Amino acid sequence: MQLQMTEEQSLIVAMVRRFVREEILPLEMNLDPDADRLEETDEARLKEKTRGMGLYGMGIPPEYGGPDLDMVTTTLIAIEMGQHRAGLYAPCYGVFGGAGLAQLFEANDDQKERYLLPTLRGEKSGFFGLTEPSGGSDPARAIQTRAVKDGDDWVINGSKIFISGADQADYGLVFARTSPDKGRGGVTCFIVDTDTSGFHVRRVVHTLRSAHYGTELQFEDMRVPEKNVLGEVNKGFAIANDRLSRQRIPYSAGCIGVAVKAHELALEYAGVRETFGAALSSRQAIQWMLVDNEIDIQQARWATLEAASHADRGEPFRKQAAMAKLIASEGASRVVDRCIQIHGGYGVTKDFPFERWYREMRIRRIGEGPSEVQRHIIAREILGQSLR
Repeated sequence: MQLQMTEEQSLIVAMVRRFVREEILPLEMNLDPDADRLEETDEARLKEKTRGMGLYGMGIPPEYGGPDLDMVTTTLIAIEMGQHRAGLYAPCYGVFGGAGLAQLFEANDDQKERYLLPTLRGEKSGFFGLTEPSGGSDPARAIQTRAVKDGDDWVINGSKIFISGADQADYGLVFARTSPDKGRGGVTCFIVDTDTSGFHVRRVVHTLRSAHYGTELQFEDMRVPEKNVLGEVNKGFAIANDRLSRQRIPYSAGCIGVAVKAHELALEYAGVRETFGAALSSRQAIQWMLVDNEIDIQQARWATLEAASHADRGEPFRKQAAMAKLIASEGASRVVDRCIQIHGGYGVTKDFPFERWYREMRIRRIGEGPSEVQRHIIAREILGQSLR
């Protein structure tokens, strides 16, 4: 794989890096350490700037108004966007826009008119409802939510958990079992309006992320019309699985961005902090921590760009995406941990971003499929077996 950036990629990366340095970091200094949103006036102003840069709507296909970027370029941008305090889960505080529920690009024309286009215009928001109390890493078998056909409707009963934004969303994608005996071949995706009778947000689920939370949902005889089936009946798992594999690439890039910034801060601090009459950077123990940081970052960068390159070439990239997610999330966690150690007591204060990164990186090793599942995917791929 060619790791050298093209001239265009170099210019884009430099532009985004400057944007983060000159626009995001100064604003972030005056925000709460756990903030995930900018002031409305700042958000609107910066969205206009990203539009002027030609980069607004990351992940949105060009035919819907998004920038025409390949996956490698998108990955390089995502690494830069993650290099600030909120960078893991709110990169650049959302001012570059995004695709939202990318599965809707596979919707029919009527569904696009009712859900996709209003979402792209910022008029509606949605949630992704896959994970259940019975498990999230093996949805083919863990999904117990049932949908039964009744006339022109489907009647859905069941529950979901750890669903982000469902309490504020206008609609959501809900995956339910429509054929109990078909495994992952018996799951269907439904577009569900949140004002539908039988849709309930049971509780908020608080996690290590202070600014974000999940929700637990309950469906009780919830009737969804046939026209709200996304894709084909019993083909919902394929919709979820393809997007999950693709999403692991920018997900990994965000981990790299945080690791790069943490490492930069540690390098700077080690050069100026003195202990026992000498700079920290002169201590072999600190040097080795910094070396290990560099190794973890480079390994994650190579693995993630390799996955992106496979995707751009139209080649299978499931194994590469799993490797990228595994290496980036675990490696970045180690980097942040070392950087806290290098900073000592300061590292665990909210004066620095490390403590937030530390909490959120721990979640990162679970989200989008935990490390154990990534190893399972890789093992199946190299052994030539399917994930039945």
